[in-house]
Amino acid sequence: MKTMHHFLTFAATAVAVAFSQATLAQVGQPYIHDPSTIAECDGKYYTFGTGGGGLISEDGWSWKGGAERPGGGAAPDVLKIGDRYLVIYGATGGGLGGGHNGRILTMWNKTLDPKSPDFKYSEAIEVASSDGLEDNDAIDPSLLLDPTTGRLWVSYGTYFGNIRMIEIDPQTGKRVDGNVPLDIAIDCEATDLIYRDGWYYLLGTHGTCCDGVNSTYNIVVGRSRTVTGPYLDNVGRDMKAGGGKMVIAAGDRVVGPGHFGRTIIDEGVEVMSCHYEADFEKSGRSVLGIRPLLWKNGWPVAGDRFKGGTFEIESERRGYALELAVDFVRMNQDRQGWWRADPSTPVKPIANQQLSDVINTWPAGEIPARIGDYMFRPHQRWTVTPVDEAGGYLGGPYFKITIEGTQRALAATQQLEVTTVPEFTGAPEQLWRIEQLIDGTFRILPKSIPGREGVNTKYVLYSIGDSTPTLEVYDFNSDNSKWNFRNH
Repeated sequence: MKTMHHFLTFAATAVAVAFSQATLAQVGQPYIHDPSTIAECDGKYYTFGTGGGGLISEDGWSWKGGAERPGGGAAPDVLKIGDRYLVIYGATGGGLGGGHNGRILTMWNKTLDPKSPDFKYSEAIEVASSDGLEDNDAIDPSLLLDPTTGRLWVSYGTYFGNIRMIEIDPQTGKRVDGNVPLDIAIDCEATDLIYRDGWYYLLGTHGTCCDGVNSTYNIVVGRSRTVTGPYLDNVGRDMKAGGGKMVIAAGDRVVGPGHFGRTIIDEGVEVMSCHYEADFEKSGRSVLGIRPLLWKNGWPVAGDRFKGGTFEIESERRGYALELAVDFVRMNQDRQGWWRADPSTPVKPIANQQLSDVINTWPAGEIPARIGDYMFRPHQRWTVTPVDEAGGYLGGPYFKITIEGTQRALAATQQLEVTTVPEFTGAPEQLWRIEQLIDGTFRILPKSIPGREGVNTKYVLYSIGDSTPTLEVYDFNSDNSKWNFRNH
């Protein structure tokens, strides 16, 4: 349950937080509690939180305060319906003000940009309430517009009783006449409803909140073939009996993930948003988190944000490795026929081929990239490093991709090919967007393509053949678009 002292004041936050590879939170000033699902408006991203404020991002990676929402209260959600945005929030409840007599309200706006001349919220409408004595607390609402029927559903509630569902009118934001609340879960709060591939999913926040680094919040899920339930977990336990499969828990020095939101970026590219009750790297503050969203056997699970390192970059198409198109340099090895080897002779490790052994055989200028059998060789080892000053995208920073131990950088060309240049300069065609797909593989996109305006969101590193990488239009249904990062 939420308490009043956890309201946040974003305007008072003035300290910029530098990017750290250890953190999973966003950069800038990502301080928020109970965030709504992320919404896009006129090229910017917005999320709203408890207390009336919220965050804005130009690129989805660096966040700052500035989003506005009247009414105060707690745990809002936002959904674009047609050309308007519907905002829903809990005005009281959750122990706010000392009781559980809560109210859920909706309001509309044409835009989320507080600087727009069209920015004006409609008068709030009450769609649900609790009297403080019944087995429900009207707080923590979320919205689902059913893509199969066009009907609009709200789930709400906390540990104080049941999680409930109501239906509201997607044209007016008012409660559907005669609609009766339905109990669908217990033992959670801050729920969210989503739909995918014939299944409805109810995600609930379980555990304890509002205790900083001691909070045990985690997010669990059940699913149903009908929106009204029953919602069962992976072992068949009903969420009305306390069931729920784990989606995300504490890890990587952040604890207390809660308030799930799903954002679909592209086919097969999804992220989940939440807050972390405490980020150990940011003074234990509550911060916005964005993680890849994976789907495994029909169940959502949080992926790990890609942080870089040194890898084989392996094509999903055949399992071959991205490499420099240079001559293969053989390694010397004392050999004898296996049938004559004395098993009592001590063995000794063979060191990997070193960069110094081969770099003088490489051309000095540009070297094209190709794909080949992985052999632990220097021309196949790539160091992937976030570039702090390059900005980012929803859930991650841009990266440079260089041959290990060098500044030789992977780059896109005007002809939609890939090459390597001797030195990384920070040029946009040398910056790479790396996103984990819902099946656990990755897509790799150059930030821009020479001769083309704007940020590239279309062309990805693509295995056009077993030995030929290129840039081609992303296709989730083709393994040519997919890559893996192997730490051998």
